[in-house]
Parts: sequence; structure tokens; C-alpha cells
Amino acid sequence: MTVYKNNSDGPPDGLRILEAILFAAKEPLDEISIVERLPEGVDFSNLISELTSAYANRGINVVKLGNKWTLRTAPDLANNLKIEKVADRRLSRAAQETLAIIAYHQPITRTEVESIRGVAVNRGTLDVLLEAGWIKPGRRKNTPGRPTTWLTSEGFLSHFGIENLHDLPGIKELKASGLLDTRPAVDVYASRAPQDEFPFTSIESAAEEIEEIIEPLNSE
Repeated sequence: MTVYKNNSDGPPDGLRILEAILFAAKEPLDEISIVERLPEGVDFSNLISELTSAYANRGINVVKLGNKWTLRTAPDLANNLKIEKVADRRLSRAAQETLAIIAYHQPITRTEVESIRGVAVNRGTLDVLLEAGWIKPGRRKNTPGRPTTWLTSEGFLSHFGIENLHDLPGIKELKASGLLDTRPAVDVYASRAPQDEFPFTSIESAAEEIEEIIEPLNSE
């Protein structure tokens, strides 16, 4: 009978098990879920760091999404793996704006989103984002009516390929990419609502509101 043994020059058992766990997982795993499957007494931080380094220049990378770990194809190979297909549905402008506001101002209530956008948020808009797995309900706010707050989910981080919210683009990056309206504050708000529904009593109050909106972006 032939007995096969691990190569003594190969990676230690803990590292091989960690690699197998991440490979077999259907979704990203947090540290607790991984450690309970590893040999007792192993140093998870050292193992994940070693595995990340080992995969750094390979076709598959070890990636951290939020507080979870997973294996993903290397970003620079995206063009080689691109699959073109017809999208059945795209996010509406309202859904895109709502998602962006939640991402930068979370936790935030529906009323607060409406205040920033200057228009009402249709219930269906939140439903679409919730169904896509990009937002999730948070704690109720300690204000009259105890409204639900909204947060981005791990699915949001995973879809957009970012580790945490600190990696979101700042005000300068948004302007440079054309995703942020660079017109004067009054023009932006005036274009979003009929003149008789303009939400400010003066140019000064509009400017103050815009400053409050972009301040969190500047601080990122």
C-alpha cells in the first residue's frame, strides 16, 4: 500500500486549511467562522496575511470585504473575464441618488434622504435597492415616530469591490469623474423642482444646505 504524505517543504496545515475554506465557501466568511474550522491555537492574523501575500500576484486574490474574507479574481484580469450580456434592468436616476446618499450619510432615514434630494423618495425606490441587496434597515432613530434608518450592506461593498466605506470616492474624485454636479447650488436645486417648489427661502440658505451635504464627503 502506498502512503502519501504532505511535502515537508509545503505550506503548514493551517494555511492549507484556510485556503480550502475560502475556496469552498459560497460567500465571504468572517474571522470567527473561519477560526472555528482551523486547528486549535493557530494565529489567524498571520495566516490570512501569509495567504494574502501568497496570492498577491496570482490570478486569484484573497480579498477583505468589510469584516469578511473571500477569494476573488485579480482586478487586472477583468477584461479577460468579461462576459457581455443584456441587462434586464438598470437603476433609475432616483435609485442611484438615493443609494449614493445612503452610502455617504448612513445611518439615515427616508425623510432625511428626501431632505437632501429635495424630492420625495418613492417607496419602490427603497424596495429596489433592498431587493438588490445593496441596503439594509438599521436601528430606529430616537425621534418622534421612531423612523427606520438605512445602511449600505455587505452586498454593496462586494458589488462595487470596496473593502470599507472609507474607500468611497471623495468630493474631488466625484467632480473629476462627472458624477457630481458642479453647477452652483441654486441652479442644481432649481433644476430639480418647479420654481414654486424651490425648497429654500434665499440663496444663502441654499448655499448653507449644500455645504452641509458635501461636508461629510470632504472629511473622507
